[in-house]
Amino acid sequence: MTRMLQLAWTGIFPRKRVPGRSLLDPSVYTMRVLPQDLDLLMHVNNGSYLQLMDVARFRHVAEMGGAVLGREKKLGAVVAASTMKYRRSLKLFDKFELTTRVLGWDARCFYMEQVFTRREKLCARGVVATRFLHTHTNDRVAPATVVEALAEAHGPHNPPESPALPDDVAAWSRVIDVAPRDTTARERVDA
Repeated sequence: MTRMLQLAWTGIFPRKRVPGRSLLDPSVYTMRVLPQDLDLLMHVNNGSYLQLMDVARFRHVAEMGGAVLGREKKLGAVVAASTMKYRRSLKLFDKFELTTRVLGWDARCFYMEQVFTRREKLCARGVVATRFLHTHTNDRVAPATVVEALAEAHGPHNPPESPALPDDVAAWSRVIDVAPRDTTARERVDA
């Protein structure tokens, strides 16, 4: 419950924009494992990782100016898909870092990597595909539109191009069907 309150607080009172923080810069959030994060085996529950990632993503977006932009443009981000890999357990009161970064985007989604480390050792890695929706109409907003709006809000900058997605993320996005669909190939199959 505390993580949900933390998420609500982060959404209602977002952090201020960090000057110079761009869309492709990572953010590092230091956190501590709390009792409500644990499962019966006394390590962080797999569902708790997702809540921790939500809090860090909200913070990351706010630090690049996205919270203010979202309110102005009536945009909201939703998770389209996520995947996790667990390496080492995090236990009660462990202090850890959660690094969030945008890996890239395509015509449908942004792809973000979130890495949990403790004493510089990998504990878990999550990849999240995120879509933006108009908060009043629920219509999808193309990532290119969001990138342009962020670039415009930061001054006279050209919007960055998406880096090439890592091979594993690109393959994952196709397998779970969040990547742009090849309509010509689909039309040939349907014919």
